[in-house]
Amino acid sequence: MTTSAPALRIGLLGTGPWARRVHAPVLAAHPGVALTGIWGRRPEAAAELAQAHGTRAYATPDEMFADCDAVSLALPPSVQAPLAVRAAEAGRHLLLDKPVAITVTEARAVADAADRTGCASVVFFTARFGEREGAWIDAQAAAGGWFTAHADWLGSVFAEDGGPARASEAERGGSSPYADSPWRREKGALWDVGPHALSVLLPVLGDAETVTAARGPADTVLLTIRHTGGAASSATLSLTAPGPASGVEVALRGTTGTTALPRRQAGPEPAFHRAVDALLDAARTGRPHPCDLRFGVRVTEILAAAEEALG
Repeated sequence: MTTSAPALRIGLLGTGPWARRVHAPVLAAHPGVALTGIWGRRPEAAAELAQAHGTRAYATPDEMFADCDAVSLALPPSVQAPLAVRAAEAGRHLLLDKPVAITVTEARAVADAADRTGCASVVFFTARFGEREGAWIDAQAAAGGWFTAHADWLGSVFAEDGGPARASEAERGGSSPYADSPWRREKGALWDVGPHALSVLLPVLGDAETVTAARGPADTVLLTIRHTGGAASSATLSLTAPGPASGVEVALRGTTGTTALPRRQAGPEPAFHRAVDALLDAARTGRPHPCDLRFGVRVTEILAAAEEALG
């Protein structure tokens, strides 16, 4: 007779829209997880979210770290990074959101802390963990022979005309719960949706060798990348695209012709469930996941290089 492994005790840091919509419900329902509790910068929000999911609110992060095996972070990157360092120093596995941090120094500090204590880590990129998108990325990486690629990651979170029905909730203007996000307003599309584009392009085409960037309307940024394998790619990133123009498209061209990233058919919750699965596997086996902190740090380094190129 075999017995199942005990549930991994995971504490949630964060109470904002992303925590409420994705992290808390998925963690509470996951069969391999025990949602230990929730901490937030607003105690009343933490108490409300904890009650909704049958768990407790913690007064401090360190009190929560003492009761859990891992932490899931749904916080702005400048808040996420120092708390992730503290969690790793307490020996807790890390499930982080993108970007890991908004400076290379902070991102490397998180990775160094996890390396010192042997903590497993997974950084959640929605497309990379999407069922259809993830399978497509793996297949194109295995096929090789790609000459060039272009990604359009165009949201209308801050667009004046609002967003269309075909955009995701995270991309729509007007009613978007992310329109009041201070860090998104400060850092713009480069740091918010840029990580998503890189999470698709890098595994398929290889690491970035050189990066250039140019500004477009409002927060729109055009990235151009030469990859280590010789391929070239570009990406247009925006949170201020007109509603009818918003959407996500990635196209590859190579020796076998052309192919395009499949459209996501579900919300982010199934993808986050798979990210939790990935953390459970990494914590159990000790094998690093391709989307671990090393990859998260590399994404931060590329974004920082692009920001420097923008001046």
